[in-house]
Amino acid sequence: MFYQEHHPAHFHVVYGGKSIVVGIDPIVIMKGELPLNLRSRLFEWAAIHQAELRANWELARGQRPLLQIKGLD
Repeated sequence: MFYQEHHPAHFHVVYGGKSIVVGIDPIVIMKGELPLNLRSRLFEWAAIHQAELRANWELARGQRPLLQIKGLD
């Protein structure tokens, strides 16, 4: 996530030199593309951590440090 972002709530994923924009609620790729297997893992991770992603969105909007979110094992 970046500070001073625009709505809707989203986060950025960098993969293979490309930036992908992912909505938080609903979890959807807003910009960019990922291979199907990676998209499935990303959606799984985002669903598990959706509340944390929402909290980080609010923290970023308030210029506060973000919480670290654990990756998939």
